[in-house]
Amino acid sequence: MSNNIKLLIGAGTNKVQYVKKFSEYLEKFGINCKLVIDVETCNGFPSKNITQWINPLKKFNLLVESFKPDAVFVDRQTQFGIGAIKAGIPLLMQLRGNYWDEVKWAKKNFSIKDKTILSIREKIAEDCFRESKMILPFSKHLSEIVSKKYPNKKIRVFHDGLEIDDWYKEEPMNLKHPCVGLLQNASIWIKTQEMLSLKNILEKFPNVTFYWAGDGIYRQKVLDVLGKYENFKWLGNLEYPNKVRKFLSSIDLYLLLSGYDTFGMTIVEAEVMQVPVIATNVGGISETMIDGKTGFLVNQGDIKEIEKNITLLLNDKDFSKQMGNEGRKFVIENFSWENSTKKFIQDIKDCL
Repeated sequence: MSNNIKLLIGAGTNKVQYVKKFSEYLEKFGINCKLVIDVETCNGFPSKNITQWINPLKKFNLLVESFKPDAVFVDRQTQFGIGAIKAGIPLLMQLRGNYWDEVKWAKKNFSIKDKTILSIREKIAEDCFRESKMILPFSKHLSEIVSKKYPNKKIRVFHDGLEIDDWYKEEPMNLKHPCVGLLQNASIWIKTQEMLSLKNILEKFPNVTFYWAGDGIYRQKVLDVLGKYENFKWLGNLEYPNKVRKFLSSIDLYLLLSGYDTFGMTIVEAEVMQVPVIATNVGGISETMIDGKTGFLVNQGDIKEIEKNITLLLNDKDFSKQMGNEGRKFVIENFSWENSTKKFIQDIKDCL
């Protein structure tokens, strides 16, 4: 099959910057793309827009009729994917996280009303998974989870890439050195709670400042514990990618403390900025780095090992710089948008 493929892309609003870059690279390699925001095109019950409940697929069907796509790509499970299934168009579904665990965690904190809405969305999601032509999990770790649930489904690993030229050193922020940077959201407790182990590290390194960039519903739980320390500073959310790039240009090393993660894109971003990394070895994090070469993987809860690695990287500047250089090389070889897109094109050719 030639590259003369027409691909309709339905993106979620919170990740549209990644999908937009992806569509640009697809166009570069000869794929005819049309990118739309999924909920603006197709959004039935239980959305807040009651007017769309009557005929949620109306705009979607008009779009399909005019564009005539060979396949539909979505980066989450919504009515947009259902529209593709009902129209008989092959659905290619990217999966960024462990959907099933995230639903399970959400149910613990939802009200009865919220759980009712969630159950409807679960039905939509499961229809998308079951009827999709191909599922594209973010990592090998996530791929193994999907394979157990859908053993007969076509599954190919596909993660967002980086525009390498957009990640360069710039004038740093006014941070107190030596410093360690953390860049992670506090939206899922099983991930976020590992950050609380930083309490022991803060006490061990009173002359090192730890800067956290991120936000989420569990922000206050983190700040209640860590905010008491003079050497811990919360910066809030940083605009992506410009402020994130500036932050990564400013820190001496990057630390990711996570209780669970299917990939760890912030590690890739730190590496491309030539920042050495220390990260918890959970989920798919090991796929984003080379232990001992671009950073250090540590077992969950191993505070002594984290402290040892922080000491090494802050004291041995030459070794730290070498790790940073190796990190950028690793990202260029494995996580550029060019390489990710070429692999995706081959995958959809095989699929279609």
